[in-house]
Amino acid sequence: MTSSAPQPAPARSAAPQPAAPGGPAPREDELPLVAVLFGGRSSEHAVSCVGAKAVIGAIHRERFRVLPIGITQEGTWRRVEDWADFAFDPQRMPEVVDDGTEILVAPSGAHSPLRERLADGTVRELGRVDAFFPVLHGKHGEDGTVQGLFELMDTPFVGGGVLPSAVSMDKHFMKVVLAGAGIPACPWETLTAAQWATDPEVAAQRVSEQGFPAFVKPARAGSSVGISRIESGEQLPAAMAEALAHDDKVIVEPGIDGREIECSVLGGRVDAQLRTSLPAEIIVKGDHAFYDFEAKYLDADGAEVVCPADIDPETTARVQDVARRTFRAFDCTGLARVDTFVTPAGEVLVNELNTLPGFTPTSGYPLMFAASGVGFEQLVAELLDIALRDAR
Repeated sequence: MTSSAPQPAPARSAAPQPAAPGGPAPREDELPLVAVLFGGRSSEHAVSCVGAKAVIGAIHRERFRVLPIGITQEGTWRRVEDWADFAFDPQRMPEVVDDGTEILVAPSGAHSPLRERLADGTVRELGRVDAFFPVLHGKHGEDGTVQGLFELMDTPFVGGGVLPSAVSMDKHFMKVVLAGAGIPACPWETLTAAQWATDPEVAAQRVSEQGFPAFVKPARAGSSVGISRIESGEQLPAAMAEALAHDDKVIVEPGIDGREIECSVLGGRVDAQLRTSLPAEIIVKGDHAFYDFEAKYLDADGAEVVCPADIDPETTARVQDVARRTFRAFDCTGLARVDTFVTPAGEVLVNELNTLPGFTPTSGYPLMFAASGVGFEQLVAELLDIALRDAR
């Protein structure tokens, strides 16, 4: 299955224009153009590709034209026609590779059309983008950088802006904001590469005082990439080396005696009420010590996402309330997934906020809303509607 190249479109308002009752349906070249971005320069490149396949396939073609744009691991934007072939394969993970073409983006508010430079050097217009749908994760994807580009272009986009994206991407500053908002979060220690290089003994002492087991995480990565569970201080150097391979800032959290409960949030800046999904529980199985990358995406029996979670109505309400408060505290819009721990005493502690959660077949965000009565196609449509409505 391939996607055809969009044709240049005349200037128009961002919102879809329905046909008048009894009137002719709009021509294809009159439909708003949605550019779906995926791939990217982070360690979550393959996850992004698989999620984009689902999103591209779910966008209503009677309402929108779709332009699939892959970003190579070197940062080149290019049109991708074979997006339907993306799938998780441990032997050959999906990747956007350079094919000699490039999409040229003008970071101006003039609503300039995208241009494509072909392999022979010729340049053609692809049309003006009415909305971006980023299915990107990690660095240069959900950290506020590409969101800043969208804002410079004055083009609507799905998801939060620069501030919520940047702050939630950095687990240290995420926890600082949560503390400022009075939202309970997991305790942590932040260690930088410089601190670890100059005084590892002091760093190790700070970690030991938190207790074991502990989780060592890159501060600005996702999909459990670079995370290690350690049982003692002797395992800290290897865990720090793994985390520092992905980021120069690391957070270390003590293990929490609690159940892993997630909740999805949907809504815009102008919406008086936010919608929260039924919470889901992550149950890790087999030989996996925690919900790592393999358990999430490669081992079909590595984990189970149970939705709705088997928790009482009062706990469900507390999780949903914490998710809504977290969404508002970070000035999010569109979507977010809030990951929590629910302790035996019923306390709800925020573990992470994800402003661009995954859209793969096993991703929690769409699964939770599906269990709440919002199917995948409806979810994608509502996210685009929210982006256009917020922009207006």
